[in-house]
Amino acid sequence: MPDTDIVRLGVFGGAFDPPHLAHLALARRAVAQFALDRLLIIPTGQAWHKTRSLTAAPHRLAMTRLAFAELPQAWVDAREIERDGPTFTVDTLNDLQLEYPNAKLFLFIGADQARAFQTWHRWQEILQLATLVVAQRPLDDVGENRKTDAQWHNAVSPDVQILDMPSLPISATEIRSHLAHGSQTQVAPLHEWLSAPVQHYVDQHRLYRLDR
Repeated sequence: MPDTDIVRLGVFGGAFDPPHLAHLALARRAVAQFALDRLLIIPTGQAWHKTRSLTAAPHRLAMTRLAFAELPQAWVDAREIERDGPTFTVDTLNDLQLEYPNAKLFLFIGADQARAFQTWHRWQEILQLATLVVAQRPLDDVGENRKTDAQWHNAVSPDVQILDMPSLPISATEIRSHLAHGSQTQVAPLHEWLSAPVQHYVDQHRLYRLDR
């Protein structure tokens, strides 16, 4: 589909270190719930807000391509990896608005990211460029989280949308810890966290191992 024919464009960015099955579930749900013509999957380059060192960009890009290969609407976009210096979401959205002149943009973020959204670079401008969609699992919508999220929603924008997500207790941090320390930290088989192609890539390149 030519870029000019895209009328509903999703944007899903992240470190993808590594990309796991919850990321794929979010992408599938985003395409279905918001009838997206295309969903751009954008691995982070030099992220301004990351306090840890990320795995080398070529590895994260390769894993991301493997992770989303089965979803036809998903296009992996390397622009933030290729950009010099810190990468900001607002710059990416400005670029996309020019590249897809007929498209309505949807920016998908997780509940944890949403709670820090007002610290993002030029966050008010982001709301002018795209509809913000927060992926919320059932467990995010209880107790104090529900009260906090409602307050956040009212403070940020009444136009924020919610992406209904299944409860998938998968964490990239936990995956990295398991791969680094082995069975001592294992709480689930690795195939429940990573797709087979991604798991093979991780094993092949001995990523996240302390002894590599």
